[in-house]
Amino acid sequence: MTTITSIDNEKIKHLTKLNQKKEREESGEFFVENLKTISDALKSGFRPQRIFLTAPVAESKDLRVEELLNQVAGVYLINSKINAKFSNLETPSGIAAVFKKSLGNLDATKTNIYLNGINDPGNLGTMLRTALALGYHNIVIDEQSADIYNFKTINASKDAIFKLNIVFDQKLKVLKKIKKEMKIYATNLENGQDPQIIKDRKFCLVFGSEASGVSQEILAEANKFIRLQMSSDIESLNVAVACGIILYQLKR
Repeated sequence: MTTITSIDNEKIKHLTKLNQKKEREESGEFFVENLKTISDALKSGFRPQRIFLTAPVAESKDLRVEELLNQVAGVYLINSKINAKFSNLETPSGIAAVFKKSLGNLDATKTNIYLNGINDPGNLGTMLRTALALGYHNIVIDEQSADIYNFKTINASKDAIFKLNIVFDQKLKVLKKIKKEMKIYATNLENGQDPQIIKDRKFCLVFGSEASGVSQEILAEANKFIRLQMSSDIESLNVAVACGIILYQLKR
């Protein structure tokens, strides 16, 4: 274990920069501050590149911390001032683990959930966690959506990003490959039918942005549209809530 005492240390500077999407993209790294999420990631086969922890955490005798110390080579002891420098939390957790990004591969043998323009990190993270909970493991995210390695996304998704097969799409290239293998159902408030019309063994289900729904380009690619039947007292639901309801309906 190496002790770091200065906020000007190069590793701390890099850790702080990882709060920026540009740095995450250039380095291929991101960090997590939740001990349970870090421990669950380790159990799923994702070993951190480096961990940074304060003395109270290092000396806590928590079995999850001991497991990390035994399996991670780069371990750095920091103080609370340094922790506060890079932390996104109002009360820093005393631990941060740096992971390498992991790219998924398109699986056209099973259902895919396609997320189009989900630009709120909290909604995106919630949708990822919900999909995992309901047994949907193949997720495609387009370039208009929030970064899955954003702190808020990770915080909402918990360890889902480590357990899902996540593929990133640009200019609908992946969606068009999917269309060759299965039907595409897009959510659409105006022309959608009840989700129960979906009877296929595998399909691609598209959820659109919070503000404007599924893009016109994707609607043009869709085979059919679906929507939730709602009370006339409300026009729409939060996209993460709608996602949860629809995915649950389709599992029944």
